Amino acid sequence: MRSTSADVFRPTDARPAPGGNIGMLRWLQENLFSGWLNSYTSLVLIGFVLWVFPAVLNWLVLDATFAGDADTCRQNTGACWPFIVDKFPVLMVGVYPQELLWRPGVACLALLVLAAVTYTDRLKGAVLVVAWLLLPVFALIMIGGAFGMVEVEQSLWGGLMLSVLLALVGVIVSIPLGVLLALGRYYGSPLIKALCVGFIELVRGVPLITILFMASVMMPMFLPPEMVINNLMRIQIGMIFFSAAYMAEVVRGGLQAIPKGQTEASLALGVSPWKTIAFVVVPQALRHVLPPLIGRCIALFKDTSLVIIVGLLDFLGMIKNSAFDPEWLGFQKEAYFFAAFVYWLICYGLSLYGRALENRGASGARR
Repeated sequence: MRSTSADVFRPTDARPAPGGNIGMLRWLQENLFSGWLNSYTSLVLIGFVLWVFPAVLNWLVLDATFAGDADTCRQNTGACWPFIVDKFPVLMVGVYPQELLWRPGVACLALLVLAAVTYTDRLKGAVLVVAWLLLPVFALIMIGGAFGMVEVEQSLWGGLMLSVLLALVGVIVSIPLGVLLALGRYYGSPLIKALCVGFIELVRGVPLITILFMASVMMPMFLPPEMVINNLMRIQIGMIFFSAAYMAEVVRGGLQAIPKGQTEASLALGVSPWKTIAFVVVPQALRHVLPPLIGRCIALFKDTSLVIIVGLLDFLGMIKNSAFDPEWLGFQKEAYFFAAFVYWLICYGLSLYGRALENRGASGARR
């Protein structure tokens, strides 16, 4: 039989979704008012925001002073943003020589460019690793001076520049060191395992502030007289050891999550044990523990605020000093609000990058 046009199947047009399953009302019902407890919590939080928001908005914007001096700010009840503008160079680089500010600027630009190409996945593999390893060296050369440039004493370094530098070097060094400690504790011989366990448990059992005091005060007592390490370097070593101990435990959790079949399959294919660990086990372990690793990086950056106790004026230290300037007394709220905003901005950026890495890892695993 020959088919006619009347016998051809023609699907009807798609009908719109029911009104009760789309739109803002549906989103509110699913996310804020899905039950009596969620509804009560949402109403309390919304009420709190509506109660606090007008006062915050008035202080931040409506009643704030955006131009003038300290006397102008004292005539208003809002925030004094000229204070932040006046102290901005000190908050960023401390008492670094004004005529050489272009050098920290170049180092900061290199960091921002590398972070941008890393986030957009423009650099990959060994090139990316080498670039991040060379960045601290380049930053130290530019900030401290070398190859004929004027040297700047490390006692003049400070502000956000010092905080970022301590965190950057700490993360870049402590992650590989933590991986080695985790591998030694998990795969090492009894002697290596005992040494790794001893180091990890000793460092994790001591507060960071104690380690900083020991690095600043006690370390020179145990060094040979001819070996002189400046205070900044000693503090950096203490922070690296502290971070590496925690990184090691995070990585060890990832190693325990890898099925033994992965290692056995690789060895059965003739791959050497160290290549199996380096190219099969460790990448999978790091992917499993990526969120806590990013969390440890964020924690290390925030922990740099403790170095003020041992004489280094990091970002928070410069904030405190600026707030006690006789010309700008009474504007501590603006100083600490700005500090909180900067810390949040950097930590949130790291969190977004960590989330992007998780999504890339998940998509790669699905492929």
